Amino acid sequence: KAMLLLKKKRYQEQLLDKTENQISNLERMVQDIEFTQIEMKVIEGLKIGNECLNKMHQVMSIEEVERIIGETQDAVEYQRQIDEILAGSLTEEDEDAILEELNAITQEQMELPEVPSEPLPEKIPEASPVKNRPKPELVAAS
Repeated sequence: KAMLLLKKKRYQEQLLDKTENQISNLERMVQDIEFTQIEMKVIEGLKIGNECLNKMHQVMSIEEVERIIGETQDAVEYQRQIDEILAGSLTEEDEDAILEELNAITQEQMELPEVPSEPLPEKIPEASPVKNRPKPELVAAS
């Protein structure tokens, strides 16, 4: 009887090992399938992206892109020139003309308005009314 029980135990251990190996193989197969599905999604995404790029290449030629870049650079240069003018980067001739105009203005006799000789009235500060707020009453919580 003991020999039979040992054989039965050995058989069940071998059966458990085989079952564990099969479960391990199934888990590995499931992981491989999931990874393959992810790979297929990536490949599908690459395929769609490639199709989009091809359509964009059909719509836009290299000459068109170069023309747009050239126009953009021209616009940036034009804006830079405007910024320089607005920022006050004047040439020496402009500064000389400005100085001459300033000298001409300061040389002229300007008529200034008369300043009143009467003393300024004193301002009497008005008393601002102070509001007395009632203090909140403390009520015991019930």
